[in-house]
Amino acid sequence: MKKALLILSVLFISMSYGQEVKQVPQINVSGEGKVKVIPDQATVAVTVETKGNNAKEVKKQNDEKIEAVLKFIKKMNLAPTDYKTQRVSLNPQYDYEKKKHSYNATQTIEILLRDLLKYDELMEGLVDQGINRIDNVTFQSSKLAQYQSEARKLAMKEAKLKAEDYVSVLGQKVGRAMTISDNSQTYYPQPMYAAMKTMEMSDASAPRETLAVGEINITANVTVSFILE
Repeated sequence: MKKALLILSVLFISMSYGQEVKQVPQINVSGEGKVKVIPDQATVAVTVETKGNNAKEVKKQNDEKIEAVLKFIKKMNLAPTDYKTQRVSLNPQYDYEKKKHSYNATQTIEILLRDLLKYDELMEGLVDQGINRIDNVTFQSSKLAQYQSEARKLAMKEAKLKAEDYVSVLGQKVGRAMTISDNSQTYYPQPMYAAMKTMEMSDASAPRETLAVGEINITANVTVSFILE
């Protein structure tokens, strides 16, 4: 009985191994989907930086400027969830030539601007209230999820079309997909913009053009393995 069970086990293992090594004709291709979008939002990171010889006084001056900045932001009727303090620092600096310490206080605020028509008003007001450093301006879309879905579908269509092109000369057909790998990466470019150009305009009533929004590319990349029929 034990011998019979052993023979059956060996046969089962052999059959399983044979099934595992059986090769299925397939083709591996990649596809890319790209959707070009005009941004309708911007994330702005701005900083108040104050320098001086007395740490307490430097911090106090910096806080006063930040308070004025926050009051201005509230007057812009931005939602409380659309702006936040990103980082705060107070660092000593030593001048080896003069052999004296000085201090540098900074506070950075990140603002989500949902209406780009308010960009000039916002930036000019921030500078008036004490902002002396613009760290970053990132443009984005409020419909990012929708455009990402479109890009993924385009990537899959391109992958299937590419597979069909390859096998069309072989007399075979592209069957169902065996594996799909998403290789997409989210990337926000940093478009160029003419910061505070309006301050240089001689005619204050002339139209403002301080922002070059451009386009952002929503891209999806996939790798697909199709069975060949």
